[in-house]
Amino acid sequence: MMAGEEDLERTEVEAVLETRRELGATYDRALVDSFADRIEAAVAARAAHDVAARGHDDRRSDAAGPRQLTLGIVSCVAGIPVTAISLAVEGGVTGLVAMMVGWGGLVGVNTAHALQARPSRPVHRVH
Repeated sequence: MMAGEEDLERTEVEAVLETRRELGATYDRALVDSFADRIEAAVAARAAHDVAARGHDDRRSDAAGPRQLTLGIVSCVAGIPVTAISLAVEGGVTGLVAMMVGWGGLVGVNTAHALQARPSRPVHRVH
C-alpha cells in the first residue's frame, strides 16, 4: 500500500457518509471538498510514485546496453582460452564436450545478464 492510499480507506468513506447523514445537507459542500482534496492528494502521490519508478527503469535499461556490450566482448575474449585449454588438454570428443560446456557457461552468463537488465514493464518514451 502506497503512502496516501491508507488515507482513503473504506472506513474513512463510511465516516464521511455518516457525518453527512448526521449533519444534513448543510455541510455537503464542505464534506465533498474535503474528501475531494484527499482523493487529489492520493492521486498525486500515486502519480509521483509511478513517475519515479518509471525513471528508475529508464536509467536501468539505458545503462544495460553498454554493460551488455562489455560483457559480450569479455566473454568472447574469455572463450579463447576456454577453447584452447579444452581442446589442447583433453583433445578429441572429450575436449569438444569440455569446450561446449565452457561456451555454454559463457552464453548462460550473458543470457542471465540480458534478462535481468530488461525493464520490468514496457517503457514508453515520449520524444
